[in-house]
Amino acid sequence: MSFLRQFFAVQPVKTAPAGGERLKRALGPLALTAIGLGATIGTGIFALTGTVAAEHSGPALTLSLLIALIPCTFAALCYSEFASFLPVSGSAYSYAYATIGEGLAWFIGWNLTLEYLLSASAVAVSWSAYVTNWLGDFGIHFPAQFTNAAFTKTADGGVGLSGAIINVPAMLIVAVMSWVCYIGIRQSAGANTFMVLLKCGIIVVFVIAGLHFIDTSNWHPYIPPETGVSGQFGWEGVLRGAGIMVFSYIGFDTASTTALEARRPQRDVPLGILGALFISGLLYMAMAAVMTGMVSYTKLDVEAPVAVALDAHPQLAWLGFFVKIGAIIGMTSVILMSLLGQPRILLAMADDGLLPKSLQKCHAKYKTPHVATVITGIFAAIAAGLAPLDILGELISIGILLAFTVVCIGVLVLRYTRPDTHRPFRVPLAPVTCVLGAIMCVVLMVFLGWPTWVRLFWWTLLGFAIYGFYGYWNSRLRNVSTASANRAAEPGA
Repeated sequence: MSFLRQFFAVQPVKTAPAGGERLKRALGPLALTAIGLGATIGTGIFALTGTVAAEHSGPALTLSLLIALIPCTFAALCYSEFASFLPVSGSAYSYAYATIGEGLAWFIGWNLTLEYLLSASAVAVSWSAYVTNWLGDFGIHFPAQFTNAAFTKTADGGVGLSGAIINVPAMLIVAVMSWVCYIGIRQSAGANTFMVLLKCGIIVVFVIAGLHFIDTSNWHPYIPPETGVSGQFGWEGVLRGAGIMVFSYIGFDTASTTALEARRPQRDVPLGILGALFISGLLYMAMAAVMTGMVSYTKLDVEAPVAVALDAHPQLAWLGFFVKIGAIIGMTSVILMSLLGQPRILLAMADDGLLPKSLQKCHAKYKTPHVATVITGIFAAIAAGLAPLDILGELISIGILLAFTVVCIGVLVLRYTRPDTHRPFRVPLAPVTCVLGAIMCVVLMVFLGWPTWVRLFWWTLLGFAIYGFYGYWNSRLRNVSTASANRAAEPGA
């Protein structure tokens, strides 16, 4: 099979690896919704909101969140249609393989690593900041050299040394959550459901309590005037903020990576995806509105903006303790769910021969992809120890926007190539929904800035180098096609 022909070769839906016998089917719709919420509500609302408000959107942070929610909703509908008739563990990677070809599927799978693996790392960085801040309230302090990343984002968008050595707490939480993922899906889902209920409850309490301390003058001007710096306020800032805040919504698709562990994936996975996105969207915009009303957006460019809003009102000092605990627990569940999703994508790619066979292995006792889980944990811990939150956040956003774009296009392709395939869930007004979803994702990617695109370029180059040297030659689809061609060429065939 020629390189170009294989690059665009589509894997038939019926030949997608089942894998069900290796993984335990233990998840229902509530657990899947909790998994989506667990992977969604965390750093985006507890940390990045402050940075986006102070540097890009101002009080229009709520508008940035709403704009970011629209393409995510379109993508969620498309994910739901795919998941309802193609319940596999590879998420957007598997969907791309079934619609637009192996090469582009590899591209998406490789960039999904930016979502899951680096998401765990990014959230671990925020987790470290909240934990050290919380322990400081009790007089427990750690050297800054061991609680911050070794690298930092420079004023021109580049990367420089921060003066710190390594972020030890961030690496430790990644290691602990990797162990939880290693020992089983039921244990992971149970721990996550508890953490989701707790953090959602704390967000609701914060919103209700903060309503009484809103100063509407903090919302004016709603969209601050441009400063002359690219992406800083004005409508350009709102859109830049929306592109970054996509990071806040990523995670709803984690439910799709656990399709092989769902009891009734055709029904329950779409419910989990859409339920997680709807609930998180409501909580996000309510919390952002209250936070920017309680304190000027200019004071929120800190690692713990919610704590700043509470500190501005001594009457709410009692709530500060619970919010910090909620933030810590909330981010813990995001780390857990991110580390849960990535190994299952690696498993799907290894099943297709694009990654080494060792990643196919599942633990005989725990029924989890233990080799992929360990490898994911190691790389996530290294990134958490070395990289700062802002660089990780932008990389994650551009990676997931790429995946969302492909999923939206993929649904439209399948409507024409496989119109008769049974779909328990169908995207409403598919031509409009899919096209608008893809266009909006691309627009938000454009507003993320050129340094992020440069990093994406080098990441993509590395990914295609791996595909060229390993994936292309070991592809299960290629080997099957080659074997079929050889049989057809045999005398008497």
